[in-house]
Amino acid sequence: MHGTETMPVGRVRDGALDLLKWLALLCMVLDHLRYVGLSLDGLYVPGRLAFPWFCLAIAANLHRTRHASVTGHWRYLAWLLLFSVISEVPYRLFIEDADTLNVLPTLALGLLVARGWQQKAVVDRGLALIAVTIAALFSSHLMFGFFGVLLPLAMLLVFHRPWYFGVLPGLVCVAANQWQILLNSGTPVALLGLAACLIAPLAGLVLLRHATSTSPPAMRRWAYSLYPLHFFLLLLVRQTIA
Repeated sequence: MHGTETMPVGRVRDGALDLLKWLALLCMVLDHLRYVGLSLDGLYVPGRLAFPWFCLAIAANLHRTRHASVTGHWRYLAWLLLFSVISEVPYRLFIEDADTLNVLPTLALGLLVARGWQQKAVVDRGLALIAVTIAALFSSHLMFGFFGVLLPLAMLLVFHRPWYFGVLPGLVCVAANQWQILLNSGTPVALLGLAACLIAPLAGLVLLRHATSTSPPAMRRWAYSLYPLHFFLLLLVRQTIA
């Protein structure tokens, strides 16, 4: 690709976006397989792709529906908040030493921040300010913390920029993933994880640009239920092999 290119160009097809969501879901499941009781630490690396790709999916949806009715965006937020609550119990059952909430509150706050930047209405800007404040005050309780909340906005900012601007959300993604701990660890898995965080946004943008001819199954509202359900299924796997 050349420096004069931008990505993605034009309207992003549902197929590419659905593929991104499916791949994000797969990476999330691979990441959580590390907790079933087997020696699968290497899955940490593909697991670093899941969160930035979910953030990119939020940014892509906002970009595609920027001129749509406000109702759709409120519905999007409502589903995220609903499953934030539903998912907390299975999340805690599976991740027994969890010290943060599940990932959906981070995504919900990130949606508000990104939409507040995109839309000029006072209510959207106000909610974005509230979301940023919550993220700053309660960063230690949010999965991926303050920078995780900013990642959807960082994704949205590079949609009409030259491809190399994909480094910006990559750096935000690194900041959201406890980069000091990973760097100090110095293990191959930790360093590869850092690299995955850095390139994940750019890789996702490339996928949205070049996978327009794909036709995976559409991810509709039922897909929200996959988040709490996969915790129950992996918990069953862990109890089976124990």
